[in-house]
Amino acid sequence: MPEVISKIEIQRNNKKRVNVYLNNEYAFSCDAEIVYRYGLKISKIVELDEMKEIIDNDNVIKAKNDTLKFIERSYKTEKELRDRLLKKGYDLRTIDKAIDFAKQYDFLDDKRYAEMYMKEKSRSVGRNKLRYDLIKKGVEDDIIEEIQDTISEVSEIEGAEILAGKKYSVLSKRERDNRKLYEKLLRFLVSRGYTWEVAKSAIKKVMEVEIED
Repeated sequence: MPEVISKIEIQRNNKKRVNVYLNNEYAFSCDAEIVYRYGLKISKIVELDEMKEIIDNDNVIKAKNDTLKFIERSYKTEKELRDRLLKKGYDLRTIDKAIDFAKQYDFLDDKRYAEMYMKEKSRSVGRNKLRYDLIKKGVEDDIIEEIQDTISEVSEIEGAEILAGKKYSVLSKRERDNRKLYEKLLRFLVSRGYTWEVAKSAIKKVMEVEIED
């Protein structure tokens, strides 16, 4: 028995989508754009392969729309976008098309994301944490290495000194032992991703004392 479109109705909760009925039974939902693109209308015979193509194209349109909604709030990495689309139930083929779409229109660029992220965070966390955070977000090692090379040791130490100074002003109110203060500050800065060398340099500058390691 041929598959014949018996009804096309606009969804109540989403005027941009329609429900399509074949032989008086609900068959699938799709974006209204699909209706015009494929010339869907009452009494039209729909082949199964064509219907599959229609649904696939509709999924791509929805995935692209979800992509735009997700990245309009803030810039994302490819992994973050891919994970989000997977969570929404899209198949890998549809996700790949949405990713290609985002890249084509310059909405997705892991290198640019890494540059922006490091520029924003490098004054408050060290390179170890920056690296760890970007790896979690799916940025490749070679991109991280390239961007980190642009962060000067001087600016990193300055950031560490600012953090150490703020922490020192709090800790010094209840801790008078310089050795203990030094150790607490060291643990604090290392936990924020600074290397031992940068942390020790910043602490000695803030405390203005020499502590033997």
